[in-house]
Amino acid sequence: MGIVSGRPTLKDVAREAGVHVSTASRALNPATQSVVNPETLKRVVEAAERLGYRPHPLARGLRTNQTMSIGMVIPDVENPLFGPIVAGAESVLVEEGYSLLIGNADRGIEHAEAVIQDMIERHVDGLVLATATRDDGQLAAATSQGVPVVLVNRTTDRGDVPAIIGDDHAGITLAVDHLVSLGHRRIGHVAGPSWVSTGHDRRQGFVAAMERHGLYAGPDVIEEAEWYQVEPGAAAASALLERHPDTTAIVAANDLLALGCYRAIRSLGKEVGSDISVTGYNDIPLLDLMQPPMTAVRVPHRQMGAEAAATLLAMIAGTEHTRGTKRLTPTLVVRGSTAPPRTAS
Repeated sequence: MGIVSGRPTLKDVAREAGVHVSTASRALNPATQSVVNPETLKRVVEAAERLGYRPHPLARGLRTNQTMSIGMVIPDVENPLFGPIVAGAESVLVEEGYSLLIGNADRGIEHAEAVIQDMIERHVDGLVLATATRDDGQLAAATSQGVPVVLVNRTTDRGDVPAIIGDDHAGITLAVDHLVSLGHRRIGHVAGPSWVSTGHDRRQGFVAAMERHGLYAGPDVIEEAEWYQVEPGAAAASALLERHPDTTAIVAANDLLALGCYRAIRSLGKEVGSDISVTGYNDIPLLDLMQPPMTAVRVPHRQMGAEAAATLLAMIAGTEHTRGTKRLTPTLVVRGSTAPPRTAS
């Protein structure tokens, strides 16, 4: 076994395996491994493992005409749910020698389009977008220029671009079923913006779940927030409770909106949980430290990011042909923000 000082190179691997450098290169390239004798291939791979050899991303990019970089655009860097998505994607990309560039598009649709175009001009090898709207206008620039795209956390109405999302209908159904099991019948919904799939699909899920229980779910028990933040959530919850002061529970379309519901309920001199129950959606970090701790639908965001990255890499390699949507299964984490209504006997 040879001794190598510093970072091992392809020449070191070839020397260790007793083969020519070109043979070592073919053996360590997934696209050309099939032309290498199996016994030689095994010897080269074992030599690379012994030496701790990893291909240099820049050199690999020059060989494959790639920049070895992936762009990810998120709609709000301050929203904690995107941290696990980014971490999941990066965990997959770094193993394949890619760098991840993060773009924050928190100033609306036009800003998102500008950030996406900037990524394209930087010649990223592909894009993971968490900013898609239902009309998919943002995708035109990328797809028209042949840049592979995978959507994450959101999808489009057309559904013709691969997307890794949570099952929003199933998640909201978990929240409604839980509240009904506690005895709630007058349940309202603080919805997300209807122009993104998460707001639209969770609203539809709320209506379907309520109707399945024979409960009223008309437009007047649903208040749409302007955006997924605390203040819009408080404004929406206040409007809902002013219209229906007998509401005993609120299903919020995400955790930040649910925190806004906390604020609106307390402004009325009432308590979350004991007076009005609240459920969140996503289960962002620290919800267990809220007062009271928040019951929330948990979405596997790290898995979502990892699967989005893996799908994109498969598209870049030419081995991914699906254009469908994959929905990950949510779960419900029950905490102190939900309790039987005071009127329950």
